[in-house]
Amino acid sequence: MSGPEAGWSQSARALAAGKLMLAWVALLWLLEVVDVATGHALDGFGVTPRDPSELVDVVPSSFIHFGFAHLAANTVPLLVLGFLAALTGLRRFLLVCALIIVVDGLGVWLIAPDRTNTAGASGVIFGLFGFLLVSGFVERRALGVLAGVLIAAIWGGSILTGLAPTQTGVSWQGHLIGLAAGVAAAFVFRRRPEASRALTAP
Repeated sequence: MSGPEAGWSQSARALAAGKLMLAWVALLWLLEVVDVATGHALDGFGVTPRDPSELVDVVPSSFIHFGFAHLAANTVPLLVLGFLAALTGLRRFLLVCALIIVVDGLGVWLIAPDRTNTAGASGVIFGLFGFLLVSGFVERRALGVLAGVLIAAIWGGSILTGLAPTQTGVSWQGHLIGLAAGVAAAFVFRRRPEASRALTAP
């Protein structure tokens, strides 16, 4: 890894990842407070499929929720999975999240059912799950493989449930596309062998 993060200690990296995720979640809660205070005016930033004017909402939709219960359900997995993914490098983490958000939003715009409005961080959560699940295998890192196995054991059941098309009011399409985008991100932003060597070079 090159750049300012290369010389960071593990504790500094963990502190930065923690601050980033706390700030992200705080932003989501602040937005939901504003949404409620304005009579849910922000709900319009969700994605309505196949309407060209809705393409501007592809990114904002990942930061909007339909009520505090919706947001609360996403808060813990976003914090945990985001923190673990950010430990691999903040710059890479932000690129991974950007890819997931854009691909997931566009996918929802393309294939979600007519007359639906889709929003929330769950697409990002499913994407981060997919990224963490396979990145260790892609990069042949034992610690990453172990992390992926543990994450699958803890969150796998919830992820499978979220992919079921029988759930009412849940965008299984957004979950599936987010998961696929996260897996793709593990390949697109994988650490190269020379980057791994640079971490241990004297």
